[in-house]
Amino acid sequence: MLILFIFSLFATEPATPESQQLHQIFEEYWEYSLESNPLFATSRGDMRFNHLLPDSSPDEAERSYRIYGLFLERTASINREALPQEDRVHFDIFNLQLQNARRAYETGHHLVPLNGWWDFHATFADLPNRVPLRTAIDYQNYLERLRAFPVYNQGYIDRMRLGMERGMVRPLVVFEDYLDSIESLITLPEQSRLFAPFQEFPASVTSEQQVILRQQAEEVITESVMLEYRRLLSFLRDEYLPAATETIGITQVPGGEEYYQYLIEYYTTLKITADEIHRIGLDEVTRIRAEMMEIVDEQGFGDDFDGFVEFLRTDPRFYAETAEELMRETAYVLKKMDGKLPLLFRTLPRLPYGIMEIPEHLAPRTTTAYYSRGAADGTRAGFYAVNTYNLPARPLFEVTALSLHEAVPGHHLQIALQQELENLPLFRTATGFTAYIEGWALYAERLGLEVGMYEDPFSNFGRLSYEMWRALRLVVDTGIHAKGWTREQAIGYMAENSALSLHNIRAEVNRYIFWPGQALAYKMGEIKIRELRNLAEEELRDSFDLRTFHDVILLSGSVPLSVLENNIREYIRNEKASRTD
Repeated sequence: MLILFIFSLFATEPATPESQQLHQIFEEYWEYSLESNPLFATSRGDMRFNHLLPDSSPDEAERSYRIYGLFLERTASINREALPQEDRVHFDIFNLQLQNARRAYETGHHLVPLNGWWDFHATFADLPNRVPLRTAIDYQNYLERLRAFPVYNQGYIDRMRLGMERGMVRPLVVFEDYLDSIESLITLPEQSRLFAPFQEFPASVTSEQQVILRQQAEEVITESVMLEYRRLLSFLRDEYLPAATETIGITQVPGGEEYYQYLIEYYTTLKITADEIHRIGLDEVTRIRAEMMEIVDEQGFGDDFDGFVEFLRTDPRFYAETAEELMRETAYVLKKMDGKLPLLFRTLPRLPYGIMEIPEHLAPRTTTAYYSRGAADGTRAGFYAVNTYNLPARPLFEVTALSLHEAVPGHHLQIALQQELENLPLFRTATGFTAYIEGWALYAERLGLEVGMYEDPFSNFGRLSYEMWRALRLVVDTGIHAKGWTREQAIGYMAENSALSLHNIRAEVNRYIFWPGQALAYKMGEIKIRELRNLAEEELRDSFDLRTFHDVILLSGSVPLSVLENNIREYIRNEKASRTD
């Protein structure tokens, strides 16, 4: 009965006229998504637009806003109640996604395109890792995209200029090392990461073609790309930074309160206020701090939290001496976790994952690690990127929790599974709700406890420190953007309540200032998943099966937290009903 329920969640019922109409809209929307974002199309294995970059202009942002409205008008003409149950879920998610996109435009989100996290120029520098480069035609397409960079760059500059006119700009403090990250991309052509594909070619490219392609690459990188990076640098230094705000809260810019409320609801998928999130965060900080203090006391430090943290920050045994050592430790943890996955999951993704170092031009100003999804067509693995810059800020006792979050059973397992689902409308396989995605990854850190991944009190303290980190985000993000906190106040609060290094804390606080609201998703999503698991365990008792529960969580793809709750409650009802059959 359990397995039948899992299949019933995603089974295809006979199509009604309303369902056929709805899926026609989905197909047209998917085609628009591919055409309007050629880079996204390439990532999905659709090669029709491999020579193009997206239109980044303000006019295109307005056009998309209008088109989303037209799609919503069409879905409004469909009788939702006449749809099969699974199509009602697709219907609701589709409408929410488009409503969010329109609300983003209305609040001016497109006018602040920089958030310090894979911004457009940094993503462009990673283009060789995001496009196929197997044939001479692939190389020509790649060169066309390099040639298109001036227009692409200009579109974002135009957006920021409009933002400056409306007073919607990022705070000055977050740009303290930002320009350095752009300067690091300005090199001789043969030293550019964009030139890397021309250093070594696949066998399908002839030697004559190689000579021509290499010459063209040198020309376009020198005469186009590097000039554009310099132009972006000059614009930020000479125009944008002088207009940047001294205040750090997004609610201080025109329309900022409405914009922040939109960001809260977008990232958490909940109707909740900043004050409510702040209170939840304070409660979570208190709970986690108590668990941390148990370890502090067990290790002979009594109630001296600061002393224990200082011990962790200064004892050489907790730090890698080389980048290679950090990468080896990461690989060991993940290989060990790979072997334990069948204990927790019925369904595992086919796509493999790898580990890599974060690129040098990003490492100084980015976070500890991140995950890059693989290609949906299976031609590129997912990658867990590890920050090996400033090794004294990368304690080994945090490696287990971090790796479980970013790779397995966290981001890679969830995202790769979603990409492989064959029973969803295509737009659903690419839909990502941050509270679900990041909530799952934080929940995945805790799963390590259930299979013995935290082998000593220090790695478990690292796990608690990471959970504390996400709880602190609830307090600090809302503190900065809704309660008038200063940057120093936020740094001090995080330092007092976690074992994170001061380097990481400063980088994280800058991230919350630069990217309001996003950091709220992690803990709010994890709280909901744990709440739903507790509900299922209490209701089902001995018949509760963790592997089946995880199937219910994962095999519907990324969904708003309200939909996730409905799925779990339906699973519980079906399981209870099976007892009386």
